[in-house]
Amino acid sequence: MNSFSLENKVVVLTGGAGLFGRGLAAAIAAAGTKLVIASRDIAKLERVAAEENAKGCSVVAEKLDQGDEESVLALRDRVLARFGHVDGLVNNSVARPMKSPNAPVAAWEESMRVNATGVFLMTRAFGEVMCRQKSGSIVNIGSMQGMIGPSLELYEGTNMGEPPPDYFFHKGGMINLTRYYAALFGPNNVRVNCLSPGGFFNNQPEPFLSRYKSRTFLGRMADDTDLGGPVIFLLSEAARYVTGANLPVDGGYTAK
Repeated sequence: MNSFSLENKVVVLTGGAGLFGRGLAAAIAAAGTKLVIASRDIAKLERVAAEENAKGCSVVAEKLDQGDEESVLALRDRVLARFGHVDGLVNNSVARPMKSPNAPVAAWEESMRVNATGVFLMTRAFGEVMCRQKSGSIVNIGSMQGMIGPSLELYEGTNMGEPPPDYFFHKGGMINLTRYYAALFGPNNVRVNCLSPGGFFNNQPEPFLSRYKSRTFLGRMADDTDLGGPVIFLLSEAARYVTGANLPVDGGYTAK
């Protein structure tokens, strides 16, 4: 179906080398886009771009500190200078400076700078471009932890520690920020949606894995191939009447 095609669409993906981002970069690039991956670690992104370009894809790596407005606006201007327009934005990048509930306040503040202010800055800067174009799609990568509270018993008997509160705060806020911008940008034919993944397998300890898997309908954690399809759908014309939505991609965890 042509409505699912992203051929020659210009898409900006924040992140692109991390747990979620590497798989997203591969999937979005393979869909035929002109992909820009952007984050602070330009060396990692350049390796990702080289790997994907070797497959015949079109990927450019750009440096970005998304919590800094000048950096965000400079990225926007470079994308427009290179391509002339932008069709999609995927707000995926996340910083995890807060490691526990008792982390210093400075860790919370840095998390908010990147994960709350940064998403706002990216959405506003690129959304304004899309509104002028009268077209575009923004996909925010949230989390099921923005939908529900923590299940602390999952961590018992492991060395994982209790999850920090900042992630729950900014991922929950992201879901409602999605609705806000869907309302604001909708009259200009710009769609804004959120995708909320469940937990990704990352060699967690066995007690955690067994408990987690038992809570999903599909009996497993997510892997790096599970997000690409839903994101491509939301970026594409196949989702042209979908906006303001939050799509859980969690194996049924939050459906119980």
